Amino acid sequence: MNWTRERKSGFTLIELLVVIAIIALLAGILFPVFSKAREKARQTTCINNLKQVGNAFQMYMQDWDETMPPTNFSYSEMTYY
Repeated sequence: MNWTRERKSGFTLIELLVVIAIIALLAGILFPVFSKAREKARQTTCINNLKQVGNAFQMYMQDWDETMPPTNFSYSEMTYY
């Protein structure tokens, strides 16, 4: 009697479940890192926007003899040159 079995090329259910578990474990570790990086990118964007607003104020003040932009601007009062 020949008791040897032929081995089929493929994965068993256990091997697939182990791979899926490892992927889930790695994803669980990496998702918080990605969310922190995303939040840091949002903070950087916000800081850059504030810097641009500050630069705009400085440029306005340089052009208009060190006066601040009006706070109650209305398009009906606008003078066209």
